[in-house]
Amino acid sequence: MKRFGWILVLLMAASPAWAARTVTVKQLNDLLVSLQQSKKTDAEVAAELKQIVLSEELTRAAMNALVQYVPGPLSTEQIYVLEARSAMLAPPAADLPSTPAPDAVAQKAILDKATDYANKTYGQLPPLTATKTTLRFQDNIEAAAASSGLHSSATDISIGNNAVLASQFVHYINSTERPVELVNGGEKVDPGKDKGQWGQNGQIALLGQGPVLNTVLDEALASGKISWLRWETVNTHQTAVFSFSVDKKKTHYAVNYCCFPDVDQTGVANFSGQNGAGAPKGSPGAPGGAKGNFQTNTSWKNYKATVPYHGELFVDLDTGIVVRLITVAEFKSSDVVHQEDQRIDYGPVAVDGKTLVLPGKTVVNTEVASNGESAAAGKYNTRHTLLTAEYKDYKPAGAAQ
Repeated sequence: MKRFGWILVLLMAASPAWAARTVTVKQLNDLLVSLQQSKKTDAEVAAELKQIVLSEELTRAAMNALVQYVPGPLSTEQIYVLEARSAMLAPPAADLPSTPAPDAVAQKAILDKATDYANKTYGQLPPLTATKTTLRFQDNIEAAAASSGLHSSATDISIGNNAVLASQFVHYINSTERPVELVNGGEKVDPGKDKGQWGQNGQIALLGQGPVLNTVLDEALASGKISWLRWETVNTHQTAVFSFSVDKKKTHYAVNYCCFPDVDQTGVANFSGQNGAGAPKGSPGAPGGAKGNFQTNTSWKNYKATVPYHGELFVDLDTGIVVRLITVAEFKSSDVVHQEDQRIDYGPVAVDGKTLVLPGKTVVNTEVASNGESAAAGKYNTRHTLLTAEYKDYKPAGAAQ
């Protein structure tokens, strides 16, 4: 019986404890209306939303329309989670323009205009500083211990009977605000200046630079894997959306995650079976278990790699300005990082008397093996982190703050 219990625990660790329900934005709206009519509490509505995955983008306009049906802060938090987790998806088909796709010549003209903008305008931006405010949403916040051990003897292990804990769902963790520097439109990252206890605090940090518009477009064109996808309306403007893919030979997409535990075992433990069976001088009625001094010591290591990726490019039809960039990194199944999807929205900003098009908002959606296990091992725990960030107070680098 005990053996069956352990098998059950291992299976639960390797598979989701709950099954998410996939819905459209309209179905989400209908659900919220129904819950309001049933006079469900804030906690009850939040519990329903935690078990939903959207099949379409929840745009900011659509999200604002749902506010009237959301009863409190817990359910509001989950609406923000749904917005962020759906940020890489296409909006509902009914919201997309019905204009026919342009022919091959027109598509090339749009891409040529976007390439010219990315390299001659965006890629030539002066060094800038800004204030970046980041909201972190995350599940499975529990951190791995720096060290653990078994001393003396232990005969039983108690396992809780709750299949799903509240912490297993993505929820708001914290908000941070810090100064950042952008060089040629890319946010400059200095991992050496980050002194956070990442990994040990149950959270991950992205220490890589992230996608830079002109580099991504150049690599997509060099790979020869860029093609028409659809029309979309972004900020009231008709926008041409292209899909692209950058293979392993062309990519310079570097990821750097901190941190994952590397566990070393030290000491000696002697194990005996039930009632002392197998133990030296075991006797009927003697307790089983383990005796000795068995400990683990944990060090923390970064995950670094250069990976292929794919994504989408949103080009303003009139100006050739890229107003949105989506990148989806591609990892091997054995990597401790399973997912990194990023979206950058660009918009006009007044800087020192000039109007520049700069990053205004970013969304990063990640999944990692939180304890550093390889997927090849067949068993691992995952951690999902959503980071939504907004930039403000752009100034030329070196200007008085």
